[in-house]
Amino acid sequence: MHTKIKKWVLLFVLLVAPILWYTGCLKNATNNFATLAVIGQEGHTIPEFSFINQNKDTITNADYDGNIYIANFIFTTCPTICPTMTINMRYIQHELSKYPNIKFLSHTVNPNYDTPEILKQYATKMRIDESNFNFVTGDKEEIYKIAASYLLNASEDELAPGGFLHSEYLVLVDKEGRVRSGYSNYICNNCGHSTKKSKLSCSNCNEKYTYVGNPVGSYDGTKDFVIKDLIKDVKVLLAEYHQDKKATKNVE
Repeated sequence: MHTKIKKWVLLFVLLVAPILWYTGCLKNATNNFATLAVIGQEGHTIPEFSFINQNKDTITNADYDGNIYIANFIFTTCPTICPTMTINMRYIQHELSKYPNIKFLSHTVNPNYDTPEILKQYATKMRIDESNFNFVTGDKEEIYKIAASYLLNASEDELAPGGFLHSEYLVLVDKEGRVRSGYSNYICNNCGHSTKKSKLSCSNCNEKYTYVGNPVGSYDGTKDFVIKDLIKDVKVLLAEYHQDKKATKNVE
């Protein structure tokens, strides 16, 4: 009798226990899976738009549906930050080239000068792969208006270099048109301890699930270390969609 019980216990240990352990770990991994912050008021998304790109094609939201994309605002005669921003966009494009459904969008803030022909010359000069990268122009007021929806600024300014004021930031937009970002640091709600990386337990007060992140919001397109952070965050967002897809598949 004891021998038979021992056999069942051994069978449980060898077959059932690993399944329970794996399920528990998977559940914990899902609960603790890193996700990016959603930026802006609840329900905020990039509104519908229609602009003309460097190939004289009309570019709308539909061209970006189902894609993660990175957007910014430049102008081709910019004497300061725009070339650096575009070079960094090119670098991001190259680093993420093996991943599908990632696109890029640069709006000119000087549409009176930056015609499709000028934008085409600029894209060629900057050695951009245009397969998933649009440089767009259009109505000035519409461009400045949509800049605000990206939580950026764009305007004419006689005192600014080149006569235009625009953000040096790059914006990460998810497949639903929401602005997303990683975190600059995490703060414990219980004791106020700050850390650069998210942790399950506070290393100061040992309480669990107390760290809350401070969202970056957008990414400085002129700083190399920020560009690397953006690339990492795009991969986190890709993993987030992969995780959601797996969860949906398991439910179905």
